[in-house]
Amino acid sequence: MYSKLIETVQGFQLDSLNNESRIKTLNYLIDIIQSKVDNKQEININFICTHNSRRSHLSQIWAQVASSYFNIHNVNCYSGGTEVSAIFPKIVETLIDQGFKIFKVRKGNNPIYFIKYAENSLPIIGFSKKYDDCFNPQTSFLAIMTCSQADTGCPFIPAAEKRIPITYEDPKMSDNTAEQAKTYSERSLQIATEMFYVFSKINK
Repeated sequence: MYSKLIETVQGFQLDSLNNESRIKTLNYLIDIIQSKVDNKQEININFICTHNSRRSHLSQIWAQVASSYFNIHNVNCYSGGTEVSAIFPKIVETLIDQGFKIFKVRKGNNPIYFIKYAENSLPIIGFSKKYDDCFNPQTSFLAIMTCSQADTGCPFIPAAEKRIPITYEDPKMSDNTAEQAKTYSERSLQIATEMFYVFSKINK
């Protein structure tokens, strides 16, 4: 893992989570992942938000990094939306600031990014897509709803084994304000801390 990213990870306070309802939801996800690990099953997780532009990407990326950090194998993280837009540029800037190396490999209205967290890791491929895009798993996956709009707008996700709402406040509220950089950083770190909490609890 890149040294700057390690510094970010070392700053996580996994024992700072104290919202009982939130911990109960995260523990539910932990139990499902643990069961799959125990049964030597592949773990496919699709993080879903409305536009697949902010929170779903942060969740996908940090969950993939967390699974690697704790050496939990056979974990594949994806993201999608109920509609297609593009990864918001501030998400890319925030992740670079926190230690990732990100390369834009296709320009246009919906750019494609290679997101790397270590020199020898396969890149996470980031671009906006619908949750049922052919790039994402079509069966045997966990659907994690990361925003309330997607949670209420998608009461049923075809082929999902489980549908779990783990929602986050939209950092978009800070766009074009002096608080934007701080808000995006805080949201990224909040998601990262929770994803690291989840995978830290998995017994190999």
